Amino acid sequence: MTTSLSGRRRTGASADAGARGGVSDAPDPRRWLILTIASAAQFLAVLDLIAVTIAFPAIGRDFAPAPAAALSWVLNGYTVVLAALLVPAGRIADEVGRRRSFLIGMVLFGAASAACGAAPTLTLLIAARVLQGMAAAVLIPTSLSLALPAFPPHERASAVGAWTAVSAVAASSGPVLGGLLAASDWRLVFLVNVPVVLVAVAAGVRLLPRTPRGERHALDLPGTALVLLCIGALVTACVQAPEWGYGAPATLVTLAVGGLAGALGVRHVRRAAEPVVDPGLFRTPGFTAATLGLLGYFVAYAAMMLGATLLFTEVWHYSVRTAGLALAPWPLTVLVVSALSGRIVAALGERLTGVIGALSFVAADLWWVVAADGSGGGTGYAAHFLPGLMLAGLGTGLYQPVMFAAAGLLPARQLSLGSGVLMVSRQGGTALGVAVLIAVTCGQQAPGMGELRVGWLVAAAMSVVAVGAALRVGGGGRGR
Repeated sequence: MTTSLSGRRRTGASADAGARGGVSDAPDPRRWLILTIASAAQFLAVLDLIAVTIAFPAIGRDFAPAPAAALSWVLNGYTVVLAALLVPAGRIADEVGRRRSFLIGMVLFGAASAACGAAPTLTLLIAARVLQGMAAAVLIPTSLSLALPAFPPHERASAVGAWTAVSAVAASSGPVLGGLLAASDWRLVFLVNVPVVLVAVAAGVRLLPRTPRGERHALDLPGTALVLLCIGALVTACVQAPEWGYGAPATLVTLAVGGLAGALGVRHVRRAAEPVVDPGLFRTPGFTAATLGLLGYFVAYAAMMLGATLLFTEVWHYSVRTAGLALAPWPLTVLVVSALSGRIVAALGERLTGVIGALSFVAADLWWVVAADGSGGGTGYAAHFLPGLMLAGLGTGLYQPVMFAAAGLLPARQLSLGSGVLMVSRQGGTALGVAVLIAVTCGQQAPGMGELRVGWLVAAAMSVVAVGAALRVGGGGRGR
């Protein structure tokens, strides 16, 4: 894979190479262990979002008669804070050191998880969830930026493929694991994080490469505030619109505030001497396309995942556990494809690999639109829905590694910041995809097949956007 990183990765033998932050001529023998530790953060952050969603009814019963608006912030406090802080946290990690930031974030995530599990009141639970979101915002961009420099360019597609597979497994196992734990006690959904954090921190202290501090810059307070306000307001509007109403004044005002903050933020970063987001990021070949492509892709991803879940649970009347098992072919396909992603990219090139991945998403949506029906028996599932799940898994395993690997094209001093920008596309796209599907189904708890088909058509349209973005990423020749 082509890369513009210069110099060599830091090793014990060469601190100067580490200061330049580039890629080593020889692969780091610990690179897969480093990726495993970094992926633990990705797994926890994604799993916690999905598993808590499944445990939400049990939490509501425990804190009854708490109002629904307050309860919703057990979910939304994490989502909004995570999305809003990804970019500033990535910038800070590049300056103070990615290893240091990762370990601090992991410890903070473990402490917040323990606080969630022990929270005696709803207010304290929401506060702990906000703290969890802050910790996840530190962990997610640093996890990818710690792992990528350990791999030579030709192995990065495989590395990001494995990282993607971890995310897919966390997302798909969330309903099953969350249901099993919540059936005993919803607090276990949070407490199960603690031993994983302890192991990851112990291994991280021993194995993660020491990363140099980046060049210190003055804190761009106005730019940071505008980024937080823009992303926070837009994500809040997406996640609250089903409750507030899509045309409600609160929704429209929040969207307007986010849009205005975004416009002012773009104007600010173009004029500021040391902006929170360096506009040079978007002059890196392929990075802007990857950012927009991931946004469109995750809108489709979230709408497809929620649509499939609603079909299983509300139309076919599967239990939560059965629905989780019914979704399993998606991540299982991702695991298989991810194991081969490096070879596929080497043979086809980044561009063609990404295009095939996005087209697989289009095909999955169209398959469900045409073939899925109200019959949820074994034959109905196997013949009418399973092929779409496998196409979705193929798309996930091919598209995400190519697009997330765009972070590796950035200078080492901006790896965490660039990863944070890409993660904002993921979080924002996911929130928007859920909001779009809920809007299409008119917020019905048990939508009909007609509404679900419209949702899948919207997902197909967003997947076409992802196809267009893939055409502008990477190279198309063999061996690239």
